[in-house]
Amino acid sequence: MLCRSVAFALATLLLSAISARADDSAIIGRWYSALLVADRTELSDLLADDVRIKLDDLGVVQNKQEFIASIDDWQGAVAGAAIRHRIDKTEGGVTTVIACYDFPNNDMLMQETFAVTNNRITASSQAAIAENCDGY
Repeated sequence: MLCRSVAFALATLLLSAISARADDSAIIGRWYSALLVADRTELSDLLADDVRIKLDDLGVVQNKQEFIASIDDWQGAVAGAAIRHRIDKTEGGVTTVIACYDFPNNDMLMQETFAVTNNRITASSQAAIAENCDGY
């Protein structure tokens, strides 16, 4: 009887971990969809109030308000673009994504990380890994 209880508890824990990863994946999918169309409302909803967004290549760390304010500039840059992404790995509560930003005149391959808590992005980092998406 004890073995069944332990097995049930482990199965429940495993299912909840898988479910959490699936939820994180959905949030990350929503992130890229909103980013592509510069949807300030959706992006704001996805970000925790105390989020820190680190843009490694620029040496910039933004809070939520700074990030949302930067969307005006981003909207012009992303016009006519496409964003493809795939989850590379998830460990220690952080999901690593490989993203290809296909801009009209160039493309760029990025590695981005997301920490998600309570269906909100609490931290994110972004760094270029190639000047084109050939390795995507």
